[in-house]
Amino acid sequence: MDLSTLTHITAARQRSDLIALGPTVVPLAGGSELFADPRAHLTALVDLLTLGWPALTITEDGFEIAATCTFAELSRLPMRAGWAAHPLFYQCCTALFASFKVWNVATVGGNLATSLPAGPMITLAVALDAELLVWRADGSDDIVPARSFVTGNMTNALADGDVLRSIHVPLASLHAQTAYRKIALSPLGRSGAVLAGRLDVLGAFVLTVTAATLRPVQLRYPALPAAHVLARDITAIDCWFTDAHGAADWRRAMGLLLGEEIRLELELAGGRQ
Repeated sequence: MDLSTLTHITAARQRSDLIALGPTVVPLAGGSELFADPRAHLTALVDLLTLGWPALTITEDGFEIAATCTFAELSRLPMRAGWAAHPLFYQCCTALFASFKVWNVATVGGNLATSLPAGPMITLAVALDAELLVWRADGSDDIVPARSFVTGNMTNALADGDVLRSIHVPLASLHAQTAYRKIALSPLGRSGAVLAGRLDVLGAFVLTVTAATLRPVQLRYPALPAAHVLARDITAIDCWFTDAHGAADWRRAMGLLLGEEIRLELELAGGRQ
């Protein structure tokens, strides 16, 4: 869709070029979501791709995903020894049902910043206890835990003029066993529930519930919980919601079903370690 109210697009070359951002001037990365609606209030865009951020950077304590990294680039993340969580990256990419043309432009940061409940990069970042580097409009840097970044349906911790710079995934999460489940009302429909479980090397268990809830919900345990304990805590989640992609009671039921599947899968994985 054309954004007919735009007067210009600025190619950012350095951080100071982002000073123009505000209520009517927003960042442009892949644009797959930005150009999906008219957005008549916009007057200009600032292109982040021209900043040239490396898509993926492996570090001693994990690795960083640039906000401008595309789904296609992330899906090709090379395997490294000890990265038991590696399959989760591709699995979460597949939760965005789209053609290769969309995968080649849709960005990790864009998916997070849009903050739709079904955003699969939200699932990935929260499930792996990632931290997000936010460039604030006042020139400061802010580290935001992924689990608190998204606050509701299309709302998050970004203010006007802020830019999501990168996502840091800690090494401990990369070494964890993971399990993934997704369900939708139709084979090519938007996700109705996406859950990811993580079993850390020391035995701690984390279940992340997204798409079925208005914001990501994380349940944490020092060890794998009993089935009835997990079911009780999933049932107690208070932000299930209803829209065209699923009713709240169905989403709760799917959360219970998929959560138990994940618990059982990771119980078996833990026994094989």
